[in-house]
Amino acid sequence: MGHAAYRGVRGRLGHADLTAGSACLVRALERMGVRFEVTGLDVTEAHGGPVVFVCNHMSALETQVLPGIIGHERPLTFVIKASLMRYPIFRRVLGAFDPIIVSRTDPRADLAHVLQEGGRKLEAGVSVIIFPQAHRSDGFVAEGFGTLGMRLARRAGVPMVPVALSTRAWSRGRWVEDMGWIDPALPVRFSFGPPIPVGTDPAKAHRDVADYIAARIAEWDASP
Repeated sequence: MGHAAYRGVRGRLGHADLTAGSACLVRALERMGVRFEVTGLDVTEAHGGPVVFVCNHMSALETQVLPGIIGHERPLTFVIKASLMRYPIFRRVLGAFDPIIVSRTDPRADLAHVLQEGGRKLEAGVSVIIFPQAHRSDGFVAEGFGTLGMRLARRAGVPMVPVALSTRAWSRGRWVEDMGWIDPALPVRFSFGPPIPVGTDPAKAHRDVADYIAARIAEWDASP
């Protein structure tokens, strides 16, 4: 991570470096005993164009490993909260993705910014990862799952890809939320659903994404 930050501050950190570094983190966690389970990625990869990845949000882990899981197949970026750009190392690495930064203090301004910048990136062939929950959660509550991903996909004319994830293996930090402990006993799971076009019924498309995520998390929570 430190080497990536060094290259990032000098403008030398490209997309291949970012995805390679993320993949290295996955391998490092696997060496610690963390088990990764990834399903459905082949269906996503069959869609060659840019998409909006709409994910639930549990920990800092998904932000760091998703590029290593999906970034080899397509250029991508994130919608992230401004507070993440305050960390000395993370801001250099995340900044190299040219992310869409939201304040979380002015919802209207954030929406306008995401639609404008996200639309520009999707038009250029860059997929966008969105976590449309107000806060990280160990579970999933559909009522708190925002429509930002659907709105962006609708505006840009691209499909949404639902991503259910369980990353409880990375706990919240006591002093710094994003700096927690790793519990290798807990599996890290990502389930990619088939691309969902917004079409003429955006409300249904949003429900389909939320239903997919809720069903996968319920299935995982019910398993031993």
